[in-house]
Amino acid sequence: MFKFRSLLFLFLLIPFINIFSKLEFSEYQIFAELGDAKSQCYLGACYTEAHCVEKDLDKAFEWYSKSAERGYAPAQCLMGMCYEEGNGVAQNYGKAFEWFKKSAEQDCAFAQFKLAICYQEGDGVDKDLDKAFEWYSKSAERGYAPAQAYIGACFEDGNGVEKDPVQAFEWYKKAAEQGYAIAQFKLAICYDEGDGVEKDVIKAFEWYLKVAENGDMLAQYLVGAMYSLGEGVEQNYENAVKWYFKAAEQGSDQAQFELGVYYYKGWGVNRDLAKAVEWYKKSAEQGHAIAQCYLGACYDEGDGVGKDVIKAFEWYLKSAEHVYAPAQCMVGFCYGEGNGVEQNYGKAFEWYKKSAEQGEAVAQNNLGDCYENGLGVDKDTNKAFEWYLKAAEQGIALSQRSIAMFYENGIGVEKDLQKAAEWKAKAEATENSSQDN
Repeated sequence: MFKFRSLLFLFLLIPFINIFSKLEFSEYQIFAELGDAKSQCYLGACYTEAHCVEKDLDKAFEWYSKSAERGYAPAQCLMGMCYEEGNGVAQNYGKAFEWFKKSAEQDCAFAQFKLAICYQEGDGVDKDLDKAFEWYSKSAERGYAPAQAYIGACFEDGNGVEKDPVQAFEWYKKAAEQGYAIAQFKLAICYDEGDGVEKDVIKAFEWYLKVAENGDMLAQYLVGAMYSLGEGVEQNYENAVKWYFKAAEQGSDQAQFELGVYYYKGWGVNRDLAKAVEWYKKSAEQGHAIAQCYLGACYDEGDGVGKDVIKAFEWYLKSAEHVYAPAQCMVGFCYGEGNGVEQNYGKAFEWYKKSAEQGEAVAQNNLGDCYENGLGVDKDTNKAFEWYLKAAEQGIALSQRSIAMFYENGIGVEKDLQKAAEWKAKAEATENSSQDN
């Protein structure tokens, strides 16, 4: 659950701002000791935030308690925070709930929001999504942006209220227009996917950009992706790199991978294979499966790094273990050829099968070869034909020629010279097309 401490103090201490310049801390202390609830609350905040005095959460709690007992709503809310977080008092969700409720019933929007969270999460009270929605609504209607965003989420997910994407959009919009970043991001998604509003990628881009400019990593990545694809904004690889870099610097594995691709291809930057490897590695070390496979390929080919088939195999294997089909195929190839690992046709067959079953065309061809020649598995021309056919239908010329040969000779299938001729023609067309490209 989100913590709103700095927002809380800004929101709850607004009543003190106008008189802060007129009174010194010592004068507040005098008023507090005379029983003024606002001054007591302010002293508690001073001890919490170490303002004009050393931080002392025990004293902060004491002053909040005095103020709260006099019925001052902001102090009651702060008491709830103290019990919730265990600041100056033993953590107690039940008492936190009680104080939030006292404050919420006096129309403190932040307390209403916190009370709703208690009901939603079952903190200090039985979980009750209907009541959570009720209190989010009260807070939202008083203009509290986080509550408006949560109301949007309730309508989006159907928590405490019937699902209504239009209402979700409207509430996200209210919160977004107040500058609440989470709502701005959700609003961008609504426009991007056409949820509750007509799809509008231009507006989606505008809202993602607002969030990205405030430093949100995912939004920065998405802005980069939209510049890359020309969605909602004119395509611009240089700007794509700029935003990918911002996200990558914050640790986005996907943005790091994209930067690797851009440096490898020379899109929006001067081509630099060493930098491509650098970014692939950052992403790969975070577990990004595609980056791991691409890094393996760089070691395999010696692109931007010294050729090292052992490291190539290691990275292919990491990627394959993340169920990335092309990497599974490459692991099969490494075992089949003895590249970076001891040759083992049985393991080659196993990895080709994993990859082929995910639809990887090259693996389907290689699996057909295993069945045709009895490599790592009993020879089975019927199964060889089946797998060659799957690969051939995906445009693998070698498989298309194998299918033609099987039909021509009646291997694994009934002899059919007409089909043999058709598959030969397909193979030639595929090969010619490949040469033209």
